[in-house]
Amino acid sequence: MYDYDLLVVGSANADLVIGVERRPGAGETVLGSDLAVHPGGKGANQAVAAARLGARTALLARVGDDGHGRLLLDSQRAAGVDTAGVLVGGAPTGVALITVDPSGDNSIVVSPGANGRLTPEDVRAADALLRASRVVSAQLEIPLETVVEVVRRLPEGVRFVLNPSPPRELPAEVLAACDPLIVNEHEAQVIVGGELAGSPEDWARALLALGPRSVVVTLGAEGALVASAEGGERVPAVKVDAVDTTGAGDAFTAALAWKLGAGAEPAEAAAYAARVGAAAVTRAGAQVSFPTAEEVAAL
Repeated sequence: MYDYDLLVVGSANADLVIGVERRPGAGETVLGSDLAVHPGGKGANQAVAAARLGARTALLARVGDDGHGRLLLDSQRAAGVDTAGVLVGGAPTGVALITVDPSGDNSIVVSPGANGRLTPEDVRAADALLRASRVVSAQLEIPLETVVEVVRRLPEGVRFVLNPSPPRELPAEVLAACDPLIVNEHEAQVIVGGELAGSPEDWARALLALGPRSVVVTLGAEGALVASAEGGERVPAVKVDAVDTTGAGDAFTAALAWKLGAGAEPAEAAAYAARVGAAAVTRAGAQVSFPTAEEVAAL
């Protein structure tokens, strides 16, 4: 019996968000909206998203001993996330500077802060959390060597899910553990090391050739593609009026990881995750926009 449906190992940031009519060019200044500060970071986002849906969730992360760190801890606890694995101190809390245009699209610059101090030693010290979790999810806003240590210490039978964002070349041992590797087109290009040719099905085959057990390619308005050695299946997108896409990918990943761990077939899990991601973009912010299971069912 597992104590947690999902353990998220990853980043925790304060999101500093400004709405803009358009993004500035080089050397240009534009006026924006009032500054809004939200709890964010890909790891913290995934943990809150899963907990809101009803998953028993824990977070292994590091925040600073500052106001932004307290904001993040409060948000996790309010969502029902177990924060015993959240370490405090070592550097200021990570910060994401986010601009959002009228279409809801965003551009993000991240200052890692304490996220960069989440070390392999921290993973080894959290061995009990790993053993108690059905699924472990990670991203790349923490040091790659820390993600490698997660893979090396993954107990037998525990599923590993990776969204390689921000993308970079991955070691073979990390790729081989992914079930699934979740990427958009840009992330897929970085992982394969060049331009992608052909259809998303071709992209998935190129990714699978690198070793993941399964792959999910997110395609924006075109939905997603779920693929493994047995073949692939398209999952349609859910049409909504987007307000802010910040955190939508994290909500998708969390929902997918949870449903897969609960025994759902990959296409079924991805279809549910698509509804979760769609619900998230209808409200501003990241964690504050994540839906409950009841809201997803209504959508």
